[in-house]
Amino acid sequence: HPLAIPAQAITGEFVPDEVLVTIEGDGAAVQDIAADFGLEIRSQRLSTLLGLTVVRFGIPDGRPVGIVLAQLAADGRAQGRVPNHVYDLQQAPTVVNYAFQRIALDSAAASGKDVRIAVIDTAVDETHPALEGVVAEIFDAMPEVEIASRDHGTSVAGLIAGTGPFRGMAPGSSIYHARAFEDGKSTMDTILSALDWAAGRDVRIINMSFVGPRNELLETACRNARTRNIVLVAAAGNNGPKAPFGYPAAYAGVTAVTATDEQDRLMQQANRGPYVYLSAPGVDMIAPVGGGSDLVTGTSFAAAIVSGAVANLIRSNPERSADWIEKALAETATDLGSAGRDGDFGYGLLNARAADAAKE
Repeated sequence: HPLAIPAQAITGEFVPDEVLVTIEGDGAAVQDIAADFGLEIRSQRLSTLLGLTVVRFGIPDGRPVGIVLAQLAADGRAQGRVPNHVYDLQQAPTVVNYAFQRIALDSAAASGKDVRIAVIDTAVDETHPALEGVVAEIFDAMPEVEIASRDHGTSVAGLIAGTGPFRGMAPGSSIYHARAFEDGKSTMDTILSALDWAAGRDVRIINMSFVGPRNELLETACRNARTRNIVLVAAAGNNGPKAPFGYPAAYAGVTAVTATDEQDRLMQQANRGPYVYLSAPGVDMIAPVGGGSDLVTGTSFAAAIVSGAVANLIRSNPERSADWIEKALAETATDLGSAGRDGDFGYGLLNARAADAAKE
């Protein structure tokens, strides 16, 4: 395997000494591939959503990731070969939530009772009063990394399903919380592990308040989750009008949510582009954090508002499919910006009341 092979081009941030490889079956060929290509096995597991064994190989000799991917490309044992991309949470720097009024959701009647929602985020403070009895199960996708912060995950879970003084959009729903981020960062391998766990918990919604580069394993996992009738909601991104598309939000079948303020104005630092599907409140939102509450801003939190609203739609009629929900959200949104769907607001501002009344 000569080093003269042209390196594979890679976009986005990635772990500089790792590649992810998918292999059919139980991964019996893993040791042979490691030996043949001078790699070390750092982890391997069978992915529920991919239906393949995912192996995280280390590159101990300093070869660039692009070179190793190019070397692996000709090996038939490797079904897929991708960088271990890095993803970022989407919290921008920075009571009855104003979101209820803006999205036409009655705060007194709002309920996600019996709806299971997965949140892939930082660790969560399940002892917070807003989350009392809310978090059904917790999975730590990065147990080797010490927990330093729980704020982002606590805010997202609270905006979706909070109770008491921090009433979320869908109180009564059950949060299945996967800790996959620390210091605002995660990797493809960790996120995929969290997604597989969520898929095994019979959830109806997965909230993904993070963005990163396009990655074929994440794309396949999202596509296969959608075939399980799971509604996928993701942050569009906080990286500005000229930023590249944010993934997983930009994948087909994922509801990409941008953030608006109390006057329905677009958050200035929001990503733009044809993949933006829906707008929801996400600027100066009161949300639970460790030790109390704070104002939070970002498409992360707008995504949480949409996840909570979707839980209300499912609670109202559990037979509603992911396809029906996606269509209803678009057709009933309050148009903002240019007429019709646009790259700033998508189809417009979420209208929960109109979506619930949409024709079945």
